[in-house]
Amino acid sequence: MGISRKLKAVFLDRDGVLNNPVIKEGKPYPPNNVQEVVIPTGVKEGLNEFRRLGYILIMVTNQPDVARGKTCRNIVNQINDYLKDELDLDDVFCCFHDNKDNCECRKPKPGMIFSACKKWEIELEESLLIGDRWKDIECGKMAGVKTFLIDYNYDEKFVIPDYKVKEFREILLIVRRIDKNNE
Repeated sequence: MGISRKLKAVFLDRDGVLNNPVIKEGKPYPPNNVQEVVIPTGVKEGLNEFRRLGYILIMVTNQPDVARGKTCRNIVNQINDYLKDELDLDDVFCCFHDNKDNCECRKPKPGMIFSACKKWEIELEESLLIGDRWKDIECGKMAGVKTFLIDYNYDEKFVIPDYKVKEFREILLIVRRIDKNNE
């Protein structure tokens, strides 16, 4: 019997990474519907390159506007499904809770990552997280993955990532260098 090899994953935040957020008063917000979803230039090609490098692609997203009554689960699921199909993601993990719910899945807690690891047999030490907010980075650090912040200079708390970039395509340059050094 062969030895099973664990997978490596790229955990991806949704709003601000896979699609452009709506910015209001220096803070990012999700689109209101699928028609407002805009995938940033270079993201699709970047994800295809990650796949060629042997990574699986998993969205991990907080969507507290459902718990807050600002949107419905159906609309969030439509946006998630659209992005999953358009970007050929392997899986989507979504937390619909608000902070007061104190759940284990809401970032910065790493519950969604741990759930994905169990489902997909993912090797955390070989994986990474890409986010645009402090909760993403803190979640990745708690899970033990390399963290990449796409820095949009939001007006909010800041957690130091392993790597800080201005746009998605810079991440691939760093990952290729890391992979080459680990060979």
